[in-house]
Amino acid sequence: MASNGRGVLSVFLCALVASVVLHPVALAQSAWEEDGWLRTSFGQERLDLGDEFGCYGIPGLSWVNDPGAVAQSCKTYIEERINASRWGVSPLSIYTPDTLTMADHTKVASQGFTVHGDMTNLEYTAWHNATDQPADIWDWYNLGRRGGSLEKGMASLDAVQSEVEQGGLLNLYWIGRVNDATVRHDRDVLSYLDDTPGIWLTTWGEAWSSWSAQRCYEHNREVSQHGNQTILTFESLQTEACRAVSNDLPWNIPLTWLIDVEDAEVANVSTVNTTYALPSIEGEKVSQEGWWQQDDGTLVLSIVNGHAVNITINGSDVEHDVLAQAEFFNNHSAAVTVAGHETTDLFKWAKRFVDDTDVRFTWLVQPRLAEGIDAWIPYAVVGVGVLTVFVMLGVLGKEGLGPWASLANRNQVQNTTHLGLNERSLDADEEA
Repeated sequence: MASNGRGVLSVFLCALVASVVLHPVALAQSAWEEDGWLRTSFGQERLDLGDEFGCYGIPGLSWVNDPGAVAQSCKTYIEERINASRWGVSPLSIYTPDTLTMADHTKVASQGFTVHGDMTNLEYTAWHNATDQPADIWDWYNLGRRGGSLEKGMASLDAVQSEVEQGGLLNLYWIGRVNDATVRHDRDVLSYLDDTPGIWLTTWGEAWSSWSAQRCYEHNREVSQHGNQTILTFESLQTEACRAVSNDLPWNIPLTWLIDVEDAEVANVSTVNTTYALPSIEGEKVSQEGWWQQDDGTLVLSIVNGHAVNITINGSDVEHDVLAQAEFFNNHSAAVTVAGHETTDLFKWAKRFVDDTDVRFTWLVQPRLAEGIDAWIPYAVVGVGVLTVFVMLGVLGKEGLGPWASLANRNQVQNTTHLGLNERSLDADEEA
């Protein structure tokens, strides 16, 4: 019975050690407090406008020691408070420092994060320049920073304009506050991005989802005649074969298809079995469903997967050809996102942009350090916890209990042996 009791105690103590050492997430929560704006209508408004919420980090958790724990905790932090995008619940985008190995990035990706940025110093890269187009999923583990900072005094309108003209994805850097100081943004850069045609104003997760979906080109189409009009029923698909391309499913964002209709006039585009007509998106820069017809007669159609539409074309027996998926939304030639780093207070970071711009932000959020709490506190908690456990083991070991009981018993045997030898020596001396 005594041995059974000691075994149970040993298991309990080992579990106690493991709980202290292996659960830094729970311990770290004492070091931070949440950004309450994520739960409010202000956060929802940013979401409805097309902004995205990604991760930056968690106070008290170390990227170096356990990047998987940082990613998992940050993902939970967002999901318990707000959707990551109007297109998806779980976050896809995360900041990672430039000290992580590819194995570390794989751990982060296992939590569902497909975009790691920016400038993470890996060999494989995406969008560090106009020709650095991603070819594989892991290229997105090293998203580049193009266009510089949005901060006034650091931003360069000429540099942004030059990058936009080269095409590809631009990723600008932004941080709203430094300590208690408000950082001013460059209004000229925002005005340029708002007013210049051909720019997709997007986010990290949208850009990755668009790229990922283009890796699988699937659609259904049927043609019927109604008097002097041709009805083309079109549906963008995400089949099992498409999903097999990647374990990480992209958000179901609108994909842009280019359809040649032989210069015939497109009368309207409406949802199948309803009278809802998709709006014109001519000149639109933020992802949405809709359509318009280019000067060369090509139909530009933006729809999400699984949404079948009827395209009504004036003219009978009009031939058509699905040319391609456009690289960017609405067949734009460049894409721009702004990453809001270290977003600990969404209102202070975003309030100036509410009515000022259509540029979309990828808010890389993190809880703020609890008032009066230093960053070393969680580590001190771990240290004290571990020390306490080992002190308890030592005390119990002296009593012959716990996993260190055998060591104590061995010492006791050795002491007894030495005592016996000393007694024999004394007896021998007395006899002499």
